[in-house]
Amino acid sequence: MNRFSIQNFGPIDDISVTFGDLTIFVGPQASGKSVALETLKLAIDRDNIIETLDRYNYIIGHNTEKILNVYYGEGMSGIWKTDSIIEIDGDLFLRKSLPKKGEGNDETLFYIPAQRIMSISDGRPKNFMEFDSSSPYVLRSFSETLRLFMQHGMGNANVLFPMKNRLKGFLRRSFDESIFHQAKIVMDERSGQKKMVLNIDDMSIPFMSWSAGQKEFMPLLLAFYCLSGPPSKVVKKEKYKYVVIEEPEMGLHPRAIISVILQILELIQAGGYKVIVSTHSPVFLEFAWAFNLLKENVSQRYEALYEVFNVPVGSPVREMLEGLFDKSIRTYYFRRKNPNGKVVSHDISSLDVTATDNIIAEWGGLSEFSTRVSDVVSKYMVDNEE
Repeated sequence: MNRFSIQNFGPIDDISVTFGDLTIFVGPQASGKSVALETLKLAIDRDNIIETLDRYNYIIGHNTEKILNVYYGEGMSGIWKTDSIIEIDGDLFLRKSLPKKGEGNDETLFYIPAQRIMSISDGRPKNFMEFDSSSPYVLRSFSETLRLFMQHGMGNANVLFPMKNRLKGFLRRSFDESIFHQAKIVMDERSGQKKMVLNIDDMSIPFMSWSAGQKEFMPLLLAFYCLSGPPSKVVKKEKYKYVVIEEPEMGLHPRAIISVILQILELIQAGGYKVIVSTHSPVFLEFAWAFNLLKENVSQRYEALYEVFNVPVGSPVREMLEGLFDKSIRTYYFRRKNPNGKVVSHDISSLDVTATDNIIAEWGGLSEFSTRVSDVVSKYMVDNEE
C-alpha cells in the first residue's frame, strides 16, 4: 500500500496520502483524521471485519447501512454517500462491495485508537460485546485483542511491567524512567477478577488511582507487547503490515513521548511495519523535521541522530537506529477549508520553517504559538534595549 485517497466522504472533501515508513497526520480536532484512518482500516480489512461481526452475532444482514452503523458508531451510516470515492493504489473500494460475505482473511492493519483508555475497565480489558452501539468498531476490536492477548498470549504472566521478553531492554528502561519510576504493574486476583494494579513503595494501587499518563499509556504498552517479542497464537504479529496509532502522546511528558517514538522506530526497523501516527504533539514533528533535514544534508547523519536522542557510545539504541535513514517519513495536515467547511489534506513533509506557505512553516499549526511567542519576545526585547 502506497497511496490512499478519499473524496466526498463524511466530513472529508478531498484527501490524498502517499505513505512513508512512518506517516504522521496532524490537524485540529474534528478535522477528519480518525474518519480517514478508520476508513483505511475498513478498506484493507473488510473481510476480517465482516467475519468478526458475524462471529459476535451482530445482526447486520450484510446490509450496508447496518454495517456502517456498527463500524463507525450508531447513526453514522450516512457517512458514505452515493458519490463518495475511496481508492487504495488506484483501486476503488466500492460501497456495493461492503456487504459481501467476508472470507475471514487475516487482519493486516493493527489499529490503536485514541479512545484506548475506554478499553480498560477498572484494570482489565473489556470484551467486544461490553461496548454500546455508539462505540466504533476499532475500539471494540482493540479492547478484545488486548483481552485475548492478556488471557492467552502472555504465558500466564502475573507481572505486566517490566517484562523482559516483550520489549528491548533499553526501551523497557526508558519507559520505566519516564513513566513508571520503578513501579511494577501486576495482575491482582484479590477482587475475584484479575485486574491490573501498580505496586510501589509497599502500596498496591488500583488502576483508577494511577496517574493520568500511566493510565493512558497502559493500553498502548499492551499494544506494543502484541507487536513485539515472541510469537503468539492469539495475536499473529507476523500477519500485520500496518500499524495505526492515534495520539500516542496522550497524558505523557515530552520525555515519555521520546520513548514512544523510539518504540515506534523499533516497530518500523525490527517489525517491518508501516506506521501511521495521528498526533497533536509537536515532538513528533520535531523528530520528523530533524530526520528529513539530516537525511538530505548531513554526512554524519547518524552521529547527529544519536545526539538528538542523547544516545551514548555503546548503547544498543545505536544498533536499533542503524539503517534508519533508508526509511522515509511523510507528514500530512488535515484542515477544514473554512470553519464550517469540508476537510482537505496538505502534504507538509518538508516541514520547512522558511516556507512562504504558513501551513508548512507552522507545521499545520503545531508550532504557530511558539513561533509567535518567540517573535513577540524578540521584538520587545530589542525595543527595550533601544
